[in-house]
Amino acid sequence: MASIPRKSSPGSNGGLQPAIPDERKRKRMQSNRESARRSRMKKQKQVEDLTGELSRLQIANNQLLQSIGAKEQAFVQVDNMNNVLRAQAMELTDRLRSLNSVLQIVEDVSGLAMDIPEIPDPLLKPWEFSRPALPVADMFLC
Repeated sequence: MASIPRKSSPGSNGGLQPAIPDERKRKRMQSNRESARRSRMKKQKQVEDLTGELSRLQIANNQLLQSIGAKEQAFVQVDNMNNVLRAQAMELTDRLRSLNSVLQIVEDVSGLAMDIPEIPDPLLKPWEFSRPALPVADMFLC
């Protein structure tokens, strides 16, 4: 925008003084330009900061997803092992019942008193497990 210079009152040297409104306008425009430049720089810094934070969060998210995947695989393995152990416990309980019935028959036929322990059902009351529990680390070493 071109502006028409205004005449001012003659100075002590007889020349024209610069137009005060034009000087104010020029300073205001310069100030506005500087403010806009600072605003653009601030916005660019914010975008860069947000981009950096996005990258950090994506890395953290990927690490968490990998950790979750590893935990899920470990859970599946432990769950499968638990199912095998339950099946083995049921099979051994059936075999023990069978042996106890043979002992009962021997006791009835021979007349000898035999100590035949009652078989607890570990599946009905798993918290009343007959042997002491192994530490978690020992369970995985077996």
